[in-house]
Amino acid sequence: MSAGAPDPKGFSMLHALLIYNDPADAPAPESPEGQAEFQSWLSYTEELGRSGVLKAGEALHPQESATTVRRRDGETVVTDGPFAETKEVLGGFYVIDVEDLDAALAWAEKMPNIAYGSVEVRPVAVFE
Repeated sequence: MSAGAPDPKGFSMLHALLIYNDPADAPAPESPEGQAEFQSWLSYTEELGRSGVLKAGEALHPQESATTVRRRDGETVVTDGPFAETKEVLGGFYVIDVEDLDAALAWAEKMPNIAYGSVEVRPVAVFE
């Protein structure tokens, strides 16, 4: 089955909407623009819920709060901060249950940060 094709049994498909942005491009949380965007996120989440497609979703603390764990040469290495040094960081995610990739893309296009961030849409692997 291709990533965007409906399940042949007629089931919906789970997609993760991974929310990325450069914090420097986002409005300051305490600014009027930041408060308006926060309200937009609340409205977007409510719309997902009312539509019946929302399965999960969470915002993440800033990347400075991350801890990365790796095993190299048999040794566990724990590092404060994210693994990758990038401008765009993962800020949160939604898991939605929709008919196909096109429906998932339509929800991604509605995200409040789409003008300055990006949304990675990825089908969720289901192991039976």
